Amino acid sequence: MASITLQGNAIDTIGNLPEVGSKATDFALVATDLSIKKLADFSGSRLILNIFPSVDTGTCATSVREFNEKVANLENTKVLCISRDLPFAQGRFCGAEGIENVVMLSDFSTGNFGKNYGLEIKNGPLAGLHSRAIVIIDENGTITHTEQVSEIADEPNYQAALSAL
Repeated sequence: MASITLQGNAIDTIGNLPEVGSKATDFALVATDLSIKKLADFSGSRLILNIFPSVDTGTCATSVREFNEKVANLENTKVLCISRDLPFAQGRFCGAEGIENVVMLSDFSTGNFGKNYGLEIKNGPLAGLHSRAIVIIDENGTITHTEQVSEIADEPNYQAALSAL
């Protein structure tokens, strides 16, 4: 269990992020076109998993914009933005913002991604949503970097994530 804060108030996740060096756990997430995307769909690519509570908050939206810009010219790299938002909200956000360099994925139907990756928020006003976290997966499916952002209102460390690629 990770202890994090929301505007300084302590809350917990149900577990801890996967360990660096371990193989990434498969997932089944819903894309904005309502198709199901699995880890294998991105096989051979370097992945940045940008995980957050909701794209309808300022910090979450900023992280999507930042990664959209920062990976535009990176080869063999995909950013998967994962939340429990409905795919319709994710698609609307990307359309309104002109976001084209990230893949929006939703864990709304089962929440299994948040459970399997240990980042579902356990208590407090955001219980059931995902904590803000970054997971980097190399082209072989191995986790090379993780960051559990300790204060949900804070942005992730973009440079550390990009350096881990």
